[in-house]
Amino acid sequence: MVSNRSSVRTAMEESLQIQRLEEAPSARDFESRIESTNVPAVFNGCVKDWKAFSKWNPSNGGLDYLQERVGLCVVEAMLSSSAPVFYGDLRSHERVPLPFSAFIGLCKQRMRHSEDGSGACFESEQRGLLEPVSEYDRTPYEDAPQQIYLAQVPIINTENEERVQLESLREDIQTPVFLEDKVLASTNLWMNNAQARSSTHYDPHHNLLCIVSGCKQVVLWPPSASAMLYPMPIYGEASNHSSVPLENPDFSNYPRAQCLMEYSQKVILHAGDALFIPEGWFHQVDSDDLTIAVNFWWRSNIVSNMSEHMDAYYLRIILRRLTDKEMNRVLPKSSLAEMENKKKHTCVVLNNGGVDQNDNDLDHACERKDLKGQELEQRTMSHELEPLAIHALHELVSLVHHRVNAAELRQPVQSTSTTDSAASVKDEFTKVVRANSFSLEDDPVAKIIWALQPCTFRNVFLAMVKNFPRTLEALILHLLSPVGAEVLTCKFEEMDQQITEEDRNRFYQVFYGAFDDQFAAMDAILNGKELFALQAYKNVLDKYLGVDWGGPKPGV
Repeated sequence: MVSNRSSVRTAMEESLQIQRLEEAPSARDFESRIESTNVPAVFNGCVKDWKAFSKWNPSNGGLDYLQERVGLCVVEAMLSSSAPVFYGDLRSHERVPLPFSAFIGLCKQRMRHSEDGSGACFESEQRGLLEPVSEYDRTPYEDAPQQIYLAQVPIINTENEERVQLESLREDIQTPVFLEDKVLASTNLWMNNAQARSSTHYDPHHNLLCIVSGCKQVVLWPPSASAMLYPMPIYGEASNHSSVPLENPDFSNYPRAQCLMEYSQKVILHAGDALFIPEGWFHQVDSDDLTIAVNFWWRSNIVSNMSEHMDAYYLRIILRRLTDKEMNRVLPKSSLAEMENKKKHTCVVLNNGGVDQNDNDLDHACERKDLKGQELEQRTMSHELEPLAIHALHELVSLVHHRVNAAELRQPVQSTSTTDSAASVKDEFTKVVRANSFSLEDDPVAKIIWALQPCTFRNVFLAMVKNFPRTLEALILHLLSPVGAEVLTCKFEEMDQQITEEDRNRFYQVFYGAFDDQFAAMDAILNGKELFALQAYKNVLDKYLGVDWGGPKPGV
């Protein structure tokens, strides 16, 4: 697991590293070199030529300017008792109407209380405008001004012009040259009077965050890290928000969150800087006192070009890809070092004796079957196998017989028939197997098979066909867990790639010929594979879509 995390971090460092640019790119360069990669980028000083950059600056009379321009316009403010953290979930905050001039009054109070004691006065103080200037401006939030945040107040909104509240500020900002060809969905004002933190979330649009005054720290995670952020349920009102409170995470409830900071990147934005945040990138924003920002949202080319009638198809493709990825995560590739250790361990076992003659008791209870394809008998006797194959064969046979004996011991002494007794033993097999059906580490049969090279795997199972056919039948029909079925078929595929079509057909003829019912054997393997994929699918829904299936999550 450690090596997997390391490789993921290395890949992220190479392809997802946030870059800083000293000059704003052209529209063509932005689209081809930055936007198309879906990786954030910082543009230093790219909005310093805005009128807003000088006119909105609180330390230079900017609050008075804003108050004069916007007047008594009523805006929608975010009110939260959890401040300075503002959670996106609608259950944790409320939207309240607030005269813009009243919010400016709160900002002026903040400036007065944060004086450095040098005797310097801001222009607004000299004018005596620290307090709201009228009864209309007075608000019930003056005792807790830090609970108010102007978040996403529209300056321009092409999708809903009726929502625009600060259109009079439009001429103080200008669209960056690299966005001139974009169809912008909205342009919004963000302003806080006290330090504030947004809850971790992603946006369904591309975003350019421009700092007009103050400073923001932004921590970002790529969409691929969403599993560790436990996104809210997709069907909920805050589906784009993380459910993990990063300021005080409970790792017992969110164990994957312990790895979060390993996948994060942090940027500091000062006045004049801008940050491109691609759609789907989770981000948490910390704002200093009296920070003012403007952001632009626009739809990505991918989303813009998606036809609605294709949604179901894309959803299936994406879920299939995520499910395959989750299945592969459960089955990490064995390293060369592990193989060497396995060989050393095998030598120790062989020095203490080979396959126990008593291991074939289960097979002596049944009549041996004639095998097809007698030419495959080469190297299938235990004394002709390589040491690693002998050790694997010994372990597999011992495991099956151990489970058989354990299951029989748990059965009542009285039994109406041999058939009933056998069925009960099979049921016990299934109960034991299903307990840990998804984790490779918890399944000894799957671990043994997974460690085998294709050639060794082939020889082991031909030896089982020849010497222990009833044990093989019990293994496949009753002891093969879902992860075991997935491992078995993975090894089939690896073997198929290394032998001829003729040898491949001959192997499967002999392998399935060992079963009284060949179709039952195939069904058992395929059903196990589908159960494994189903659990991986549930893990995907849990991790990426926030669906809670209840109970423990195996393999997570």
